[in-house]
Amino acid sequence: MKIGTISLNAPFILAPLAGYTDLAFRLLCREMGAGLTVSEMISCHGLVYGQEKTVTMMRTVAEETPFAIQLFGNDPEVMGRAAAIVSSHPADVIDINMGCPVRKVIKKGSGAALMKAENRGRAEAIIRAVCDNTDLPVTVKFRSGWNEDCIDAPVFAAMAESAGAAAVTVHARTWKQMFGGKADRSVIAAVKQRVSIPVIGNGDILRYQDGLDMMAETGCDAVMIGRGALGNPWVFQESGMPGHLEERLYVIGRYLELAEEFLDVERLLFRIKNHVCRYFVGLPGAAGIRHEIVECPDLISIGKVIQSL
Repeated sequence: MKIGTISLNAPFILAPLAGYTDLAFRLLCREMGAGLTVSEMISCHGLVYGQEKTVTMMRTVAEETPFAIQLFGNDPEVMGRAAAIVSSHPADVIDINMGCPVRKVIKKGSGAALMKAENRGRAEAIIRAVCDNTDLPVTVKFRSGWNEDCIDAPVFAAMAESAGAAAVTVHARTWKQMFGGKADRSVIAAVKQRVSIPVIGNGDILRYQDGLDMMAETGCDAVMIGRGALGNPWVFQESGMPGHLEERLYVIGRYLELAEEFLDVERLLFRIKNHVCRYFVGLPGAAGIRHEIVECPDLISIGKVIQSL
């Protein structure tokens, strides 16, 4: 699959997840088979104003290529300026978030709020502004629609294509569904029929086979995996998550190595613990192991717990 001029070596993409897809976790997923990784959602205003935390979220290394940076905001002019800033950093793709359902994002007219009919013109202006301010391929991520009475993803996708998008990602749930219910794959299929650019399907990919099934059922060109990758970077491999602790320990240890190398461990210790605890799902004694990890005061202590297993 190609997004503009960028080639992906696998059609499985790690979705942007606020609070989770930092550099360490993204690199782990790349090593496990993800064809593309995406940054956490980055505020265009934070970027334009030079906020240190925001700029840090764009950090990457050569091993992560190809890498996409996802921007969100509701002001075309500021989004364009942010796109220009991203273009001066190591990045291969700019993704525009028009699907986030979180209320604090919606209240500001960003994320999925841009799918409302009255905001369609603003959404198009944002896509054009971003495309006009970068030479990188631009993608747009959005939902099926605002609610079940307004499933307009195919129309929205056509608008995005005409505005310059090189690909679109469809999370096949409405804003009203948030993360509940079941993703409606028929919407992804309808989008694929409507546009000529690549379509990436998103929603309910919990196993490698789920991704293959979605591509076969909808005709989409790739799939994006979000929550299904948390604690399960094996989702990018056909073999899937190992059933025994011993087979998971190498990947857990590798995540800790990447966290130590690339993260502000002291500030992000809670996040690191959160990731590590997820790797024990479904295993005997998982609750006791998670309790030990949560009680650890630092990364060295977490490593000792893992080594003792």
